[in-house]
Amino acid sequence: MGNLTHVTINFDTSHLIFPTLIGCILGLLGLAIVIRDRRQLAASGTHWRKILGEMDKTRFFGTLALTVIYFSAMVPVGDIWPNTGMGFLLCSIPLVAASGLLFMRDRTAKKAIPLMIVAVAAPTLVWWLFTDLFFLTLP
Repeated sequence: MGNLTHVTINFDTSHLIFPTLIGCILGLLGLAIVIRDRRQLAASGTHWRKILGEMDKTRFFGTLALTVIYFSAMVPVGDIWPNTGMGFLLCSIPLVAASGLLFMRDRTAKKAIPLMIVAVAAPTLVWWLFTDLFFLTLP
């Protein structure tokens, strides 16, 4: 029988406990909503066809692509400079800039310059706050 006062933490996987738990809870709640509202969902086909026909596919799929690229690149870039948060910083700047340009209606230099300033300043501020003030590690 093991010692009840001894705790072993596997640091390779311990950070995954809460995201997994929250994901499972959200999945169960989503399933409960689908079961509860199954009749309304089954009757909403024409509504969704109309929405999908009118949606801005460039912005929708562009946002999905940028998000996948962002999260896929963050760890490999961060591995170049371990435990510095450079993966977060160097991937967040292009993400903010590209998503801002993607959603900008008029892409003029006059409107893009403030966006580029924000794209550099906001992630840099968040990176500084997390690493220097809160002592949190970022990828």
